[in-house]
Amino acid sequence: MLTSGLPRVEDYGLSSQLRRSANSISANIAEAYGRRGLKDKSVFYIVSRGSAYEVKSHLLYGETVGYFKEDTVGDLLSGYATIIHELNKILKSFQNQSKNPSQAYSQS
Repeated sequence: MLTSGLPRVEDYGLSSQLRRSANSISANIAEAYGRRGLKDKSVFYIVSRGSAYEVKSHLLYGETVGYFKEDTVGDLLSGYATIIHELNKILKSFQNQSKNPSQAYSQS
């Protein structure tokens, strides 16, 4: 685990923030999936995207202060860029569906 090698003083700082923001991504995607309306779903996907950007910020900080290796951070940043891209695609599809309600997805 990436955060296990952090100094003890970071237990309630970077380590905690990184873990919580990373966990928030999937938790908000799950919450969005359980919602019915596009606007309601969008809120949770937007929060999830924000959490992905937060993780990226924490990773860059950790690299800058020498906690994380550059190649490890590079690989992780690439993965988070993909997550953000996919979330943007979902949100874009919601925008298109709200413009054309006859194609809107309704979850039963």
